[in-house]
Amino acid sequence: MFLSLEYEPALESLGYDYFDEVAAAEFPRHILRFRNDQLLPLLGLDAEEVKDADFIEAFGKFQGVRPFLALRYHGYQFGEYNSRLGDGRGFLYGQVRGCDRELYDFGTKGSGTTPYSRSADGRLTLKGGVREVLAAEALHNLGVRTSRCLSLIETGEALWRGDEPSPTRSSVMVRLSRSHIRFGTFERLHYFRRPDLTKKLLDHVIEQYYPQITPLNKGETTQHYVQFYAELVERVAQLAAQWMAAGFCHGVLNTDNMSITGESFDYGPYGFIPTYNPQFVAAYFDYYGRYSYGNQPLVCRLNLELLQQPLAAVIPGADMEAALAKFDKHYYTTYRQLMLNKLGFEQLPEPQADELLGLTLRFLQDSQVGYHAFFAELAQQFDSSWRDDITQVFPQSSFLQSAEQSSGLESWRELYNHSLQSLSIEDLEAMKRRLQEQNPKTALLRPVIEEIWNAIAQDDNWIPFYALVKRLQAKE
Repeated sequence: MFLSLEYEPALESLGYDYFDEVAAAEFPRHILRFRNDQLLPLLGLDAEEVKDADFIEAFGKFQGVRPFLALRYHGYQFGEYNSRLGDGRGFLYGQVRGCDRELYDFGTKGSGTTPYSRSADGRLTLKGGVREVLAAEALHNLGVRTSRCLSLIETGEALWRGDEPSPTRSSVMVRLSRSHIRFGTFERLHYFRRPDLTKKLLDHVIEQYYPQITPLNKGETTQHYVQFYAELVERVAQLAAQWMAAGFCHGVLNTDNMSITGESFDYGPYGFIPTYNPQFVAAYFDYYGRYSYGNQPLVCRLNLELLQQPLAAVIPGADMEAALAKFDKHYYTTYRQLMLNKLGFEQLPEPQADELLGLTLRFLQDSQVGYHAFFAELAQQFDSSWRDDITQVFPQSSFLQSAEQSSGLESWRELYNHSLQSLSIEDLEAMKRRLQEQNPKTALLRPVIEEIWNAIAQDDNWIPFYALVKRLQAKE
């Protein structure tokens, strides 16, 4: 099935300045642990007709004659420039046109060594693969623009890792994303002083991923390049807002982990916040909290600023600065709307929305109640009677553990009740549906993931994993 798809050599056609052809590793075993049937219709495939063997043939044994491309890039890692990067344990398997006519990448993780592996083995631990499947499905169903895992295959090797009990099991994963071109792809070209290759790549990016942007007189204007950067700024600001509303901390926002399409991808030491804590850090090696939950909008803005250096070969700096100056507005406008939706509202007047959002965040931070539990209970308990009787607002709340927390909720109750006053019964019924849509009961917190992994590691029991994926996809 997958071998017969119509692959497009979109990136491949740019030539060998951007990638190296590589071979996939050969693995001793191939056990399909996850297949994402939700993605198959996008590829024009019927899930009932696609067999497990089709996944293994294409994405475990890597049969066929397609060239596999290890992409070249650099990046700022924790603020320091690293010129020794590139796809070290994955490659671009192929690119296909979805039924929506958009171009998509099949990208591997754990498929073997490449020229950029350095001293690493080019493999992915099974736990790492399980974690990425869960992160992508959770984020997608929380409304975050994200890559998603198409398949996860256990490969039968024993791996040694410093951050996992070892030996640990191995896997190879394939993700579906819009693009694997990164901010760091352009930074590498700047490092080698190749403005010609920067322009060539930028033209490709605009043509494939920003088709609404067209130059008035191609070759005679830079305005379409300015439009590209301005839209990228808006997309990245929106993405940061989506992470923050979802209570998600990516953990490693280096520029090589920033997609040129403004899409979230590559989930390593991520974490969903248990409580509202801007200082929450997902990566154990982020000793100074550079990529903490609360820093994510700032870091995304900084990465966009760093991207100006390579793009200056094509785009006037003043125009990029003007576009970047709108980042904060894009971010806050999106974040406020997403949080209003989590609170059940379609819209509120701006001053009222700002006040409600500010009070909600203060209560969540001061009380340290469960972030996801607060919104989930709000969704489950909300009733139209809350408009007319303030005593009915959160009459019983299991997330409250102390009298101090309860007292802090009183002012929030008053403002929330006040915000309901102008709504009709129909509006309130729509609020109930919106609350349940935006706030699933299942939260992908670390203890949940560890419980899932322990069942796999100790008993090879995959039933809890599949049950969790099902709940995430159903927004339960």
